[in-house]
Amino acid sequence: MDTKNLRINAKRLRSTLEEMAKIGGTPGGGVNRLALSDEDKRARDLFVKWLKELDLEITVDEMGNIFGRRPGKNSDLPPVMAGSHIDSQPKGGRFDGILGVMSALEVMRTIHEHKVETEHPVVIVDWTNEEGSRFAPAMVASGVWAGALERDWAYARSDLSGKKQGEELERIGY
Repeated sequence: MDTKNLRINAKRLRSTLEEMAKIGGTPGGGVNRLALSDEDKRARDLFVKWLKELDLEITVDEMGNIFGRRPGKNSDLPPVMAGSHIDSQPKGGRFDGILGVMSALEVMRTIHEHKVETEHPVVIVDWTNEEGSRFAPAMVASGVWAGALERDWAYARSDLSGKKQGEELERIGY
């Protein structure tokens, strides 16, 4: 297939964004979907459902980061990775973070439906609490994934009500 003229389905991307925006939606059109909240769990579950529809290899690491991997022709090559975060700021914009994840999902859908074979594996990721709006500081879960931070230290991060990140990961099943 000639992939030079391949395009995403913008209407499907918009629909996906709007469906996700309903989870934790606020009256002003934003979202309140704090990391590891019940709303975040519902959004994660929906995301995983969509990954399964694409037959991706789904893994969740010890920090709750979600990865959907599509094999490439050469599995020994490093993967091409794209994504962002599904959770939001307390009064976040409806596209903050989620646009990065849903855009990557739309790319995966497009290459899947057109049966495009990539040389490298392709991975979509949802980073847990990437902005640190619930469990400060920012980038803790991706920092643990990258080996820059210790997992037990990250698990001990508390929100304003004293709930620990590790306990909330367990509570929501991620």
